[in-house]
Order: sequence, then C-alpha cells, then structure tokens
Amino acid sequence: MGKVIFHIDVNSAYLSWSALRLLANGSDTDLRNIPAIIGGDMEKRHGVVLAKSIPAKKYGVTTGEPIVNALRKCPSLIIEPPDHALYHAKSQELMKFLYNFCPELEQLSVDECFIDFTPVQERYSSPLSAAHSLKNQIRDSFGFTVNIGISDKKVLAKMASDFQKPDKVHTLYSWQIQEKMWPLRVSSLYMCGKSSTQALEKLEIRTIGDLAMTDREILASHLKSHGILLWEYANGIDDSDVISTPAEAKGVGNSITLPKDVSDKEEAFRYLLSLSDSVAARLRKAGQLAGMISVEIKYSSFQTVSHQKALSSPTNTSQIIYNTACQLFHELWNGGPIRLLGVRTSKLSDLTQPAQLSFFDLSGDYALSPCPEYSEEKRAPKNSPVSPSKEKLAVLDKTLDSIRQKYGDQAVMRGSFLNRTPKSQHPGKSEK
Repeated sequence: MGKVIFHIDVNSAYLSWSALRLLANGSDTDLRNIPAIIGGDMEKRHGVVLAKSIPAKKYGVTTGEPIVNALRKCPSLIIEPPDHALYHAKSQELMKFLYNFCPELEQLSVDECFIDFTPVQERYSSPLSAAHSLKNQIRDSFGFTVNIGISDKKVLAKMASDFQKPDKVHTLYSWQIQEKMWPLRVSSLYMCGKSSTQALEKLEIRTIGDLAMTDREILASHLKSHGILLWEYANGIDDSDVISTPAEAKGVGNSITLPKDVSDKEEAFRYLLSLSDSVAARLRKAGQLAGMISVEIKYSSFQTVSHQKALSSPTNTSQIIYNTACQLFHELWNGGPIRLLGVRTSKLSDLTQPAQLSFFDLSGDYALSPCPEYSEEKRAPKNSPVSPSKEKLAVLDKTLDSIRQKYGDQAVMRGSFLNRTPKSQHPGKSEK
C-alpha cells in the first residue's frame, strides 16, 4: 500500500477544553451541550467568536463573527473567556500522546496536526481501523473528541477531517475526489478564503469540481499564483511531505497580533522585517543557526495557514531570514486581511558545528537585497543594489546586537520603520 496520511483536528478545541476545565471545577453544565461560545475582550481585538458549540451553530453563530452579532442571533448565548495557558497545556498533552502513536508528526496549530501513518501501518489491519481506534482512545483518555481525515495527500486529509463532525473518521483518497470533494461548494476548499471565493463566483465557479475543470491560465489571470494553488488542490495535487521534528529539537519564533487588520503587502513586509530581526537576534544570542524558516498567517476570519522552507545552509542572519520570510509570505498569502503574522525557525544547530556550504554561498548569489516587493521571476527585486556578502551582514548584525545590548532595543532603528514602527509585538518564545 502507498503513502497514508492522517489529519487530526480537535472538535471545537477551545470550547471543549474550557468545558472540561469547568466540569472539573464542579460545574453542572457542559458548554458543549448548550448554546455557548468562547470569546474575549473587544477592546483587545478579541471581541469575536473564537469557538462555538454545536447548539450555538444551529442558531447561525459562526467562528470569527463579532460577539454582538452572535448575541443578536441567540440572546441566551453563554460566553466564556479564552484561557490560552490551558489550551497550550492541553495541546502539549495531545501532541505527546500522538507522538507516541507515531513520531512522524507535523503540528499545524494548537489543535491540529498531520501524521505520516505509512511507517506504522503494518501494525494495524487497516488505516481506517487504526484511525477509529486512535479517535476513541483520545475521547476516552482526554474527554474531548477529534475528527481524523485519511488520504494519500496532505491537502486531501485536511479536507476529509472537515467533513461531518464531531468524533468522526473520513477518507478522501486521490481516487475519491470526484465523488466526495468536487460536489462541495468552492468555499469549503482548503486555502479558499472569502476574497478568493468571491472572485471565483464572479467567474461562475461555484463548486470544487467547477474549479478543477477551469483553465489554469484563466485562474492565474484573476488570482495569480494563488489561483494555480487552488486549482492544484481542487485536483488533489499536493506532493508535500509530513515534516516531522524530533521531540527534543527546539525552535525560536516570534509572532504579533496586529493592531488592525493588514491588507497591504508592503506593510506586512515591515512587520516581517521586525519579526525577523527579533528572531535572528535571539538565535545569535543563543549561539544557534536555523536550517528551516516558516511563516504563519492568521486571517481576520481566524483561518491560520503556514508555509516553511529548508535553507541550503543554516543561518542566524537577519537579512536572510527576512528575505526567506518574504518569499514564503508571497507564496502563502491569498490577499485577505491579516490579523496575525509569525516568523519561526527550526532545525537548529550549534554555531560551533561545521556547516556545509551551498553553491550560493560560494557564488555570492544569496538574494540578500531588501524585498519591499518580492518578485516571482527573480530572487531579488529589479534595480536592487548589489547584495552585501554574508560576512558583511554578519558583522552588521553583531554591531547592531552590541549597540542594542548597551543602549536598548530602540537605540538603532531601520529606516523603513521611521514614522510607522509596528506597535509592540509579543515577546518571542522558544518552542519545543
């Protein structure tokens, strides 16, 4: 049998985990069984529905809508504030359990992950029976439920886990897409947000099957590279692997919830530059190099997507991390308003370890120019200045680190931040 991938997604994670905490503290009411939502403080940009119960969904309450709108639909709605420390702890417990089931695990967010089931499939009679057993173990051990999607492609496994909920297992193999996926509304396709859906509906593309049979060039002319990506997903084309990280490996990352939704690419790049500076400085302080860069985008709809890239040689240079982040953002962003941005590094190595040089290290072509507008055709923008060497960038980084350590983080500021410095960002956190 070929490759088998599981996508595991906790059903209404925030609401389920809060409900379990309340029940453990003596509550007589299970939030999952009544019209209830998890929401927060509107002044802190969290006055929206973060998670909803199935009874709340029957009133038309949707994730991401303002709480005031949800209350109009259901005046008796119970609102519970989020507890992110609790959610982080519950996520760690689940991921540790799943890692013991199969170490080939790639975590996507606090409540979902991919597992490459292929290496362990001989231990089970079938992927379907293994998934049902795993789902039931999670429910019985932790008290909450998950959906599991099974496929030979990551994107299809992700789609399958979004089928009927909760506490279900669904398959969506490549040979099943015409039957199971093509009849669905195009808005249900992974990575197809509101703006993409509206653009496709103007082209009279209403189902995933319509999208799959549309000429790629037509999609590219209206949605550019994102249109091609959606066409590939609609046709079940996805050759990406489950990228697992050893349990002991650490990553360094930083993210920022933006003071207002951002829809301008240049403004997003300025935030990426600030985040890349912070992450690179922390790598240098720890004496580490990063071999993998990833970018995370959370849209105003609370949909979270991420993309990562392995570097030809590990680095802790601000400019290289920033340029890679720009490239990943360009490939990932669907044009929708952005609520949160994150830059993370992984596959860390000690600075004292010998590093293998790449062809680009030897040739000097490493795309080190600033990138206010990333070009698909070239690794650096047109008319950009001659790129400085990696050695000169390392010296610059060392000098800036020294000045900031002595006089404070704001002692030296990039020119692109003048008069439009991003508001205070969250402190970066090392991740295991």
